[in-house]
Amino acid sequence: MKSDRIMLAHGSGGQLSEELVRSIFAPAFANPALAKMDDSAVLNFPLPAGEGQGEGSRLAITTDCHVVKPLFFEGGDIGRLAVCGTVNDVAMAGATPLYMTAGFILEEGLPIDTLKRVVASMKEAAEEAGIAIVAGDTKVVEQGGADGMFITTSAVGLVLDGVEVSGGNARPGDVVLLSGSVGDHGIAVLSRREGLEFGSPVASDVAPLNHLVAAMLEASPNLRCLRDPTRGGLATTLNEFASQSGVAIQVEEGLIPVQPAVQAACDMLGFDPLYVANEGKLVAVVPPEEAGRVLEAMHRTRYGEDARTIGRVLEKPAGKVLMKTRIGGTRIVQRLMGEMLPRIC
Repeated sequence: MKSDRIMLAHGSGGQLSEELVRSIFAPAFANPALAKMDDSAVLNFPLPAGEGQGEGSRLAITTDCHVVKPLFFEGGDIGRLAVCGTVNDVAMAGATPLYMTAGFILEEGLPIDTLKRVVASMKEAAEEAGIAIVAGDTKVVEQGGADGMFITTSAVGLVLDGVEVSGGNARPGDVVLLSGSVGDHGIAVLSRREGLEFGSPVASDVAPLNHLVAAMLEASPNLRCLRDPTRGGLATTLNEFASQSGVAIQVEEGLIPVQPAVQAACDMLGFDPLYVANEGKLVAVVPPEEAGRVLEAMHRTRYGEDARTIGRVLEKPAGKVLMKTRIGGTRIVQRLMGEMLPRIC
């Protein structure tokens, strides 16, 4: 799909998003940290002797933009989403989030009470994550220019010695873990936006996952890959791991949890829950000998109680994701091409 104009699909987190990054941004800003194409860049920062870890320290840094529509939805809002999404991107580098900044683009006519509500939600989420919001900026645009509010955030976190987490680290024989059900966030936002009802309400899973990651790293500092499957969903994240690592990943359809209400919504709308966004789940690739210990640690945390093994890493076909279906067949899980649900994060 070629176009000389930006389309909503370029924001999907799928193949068109990747093409945009690789054809325009990556060549212009090329450097070793960016080349890894992880959700955060991990950088070396020398520290004076006697401070921090002595000889040096590694910081993970990330930035994120939030344009969700509507601003409030079942289980969350743009404020909680902004904090949790940014915290999680730092955590997926194996880092402890420390500080973040927040920039607000406000639309003329936005009720002050709406802004207060969003800021209160951000404060609560930051306290839960244990991160401090230390700087920011505010701009106002004309009425009709921002759908109420856009928020841009950045964060830094400390990566401890011995932790090497990246989407390019998966190895044949490794085990793939998923922290819980998929598709909750995307369906929650869509149902509020379109006024849809699916029998039982679907709440977003938006949550800070840094404490879950800390528990996993305590169980095994040798985690290979971590990522929260946001735009493009689980299918896109698995494809990113397979491509970055040059391996194949095989998962089992029957092991991937989907809430009944989410599945019903997807069936009605023609969506595949594998491609629907999440904001409070993570995918991990871990060495096989340590998978059981990591899974036990996940089960003891607030956001990892439903974690499970969903598949394994294979040597080939390199760069592909395979799905063992419930009826015993195998199919290739492609990367998301277009945009199923725009403006969900």
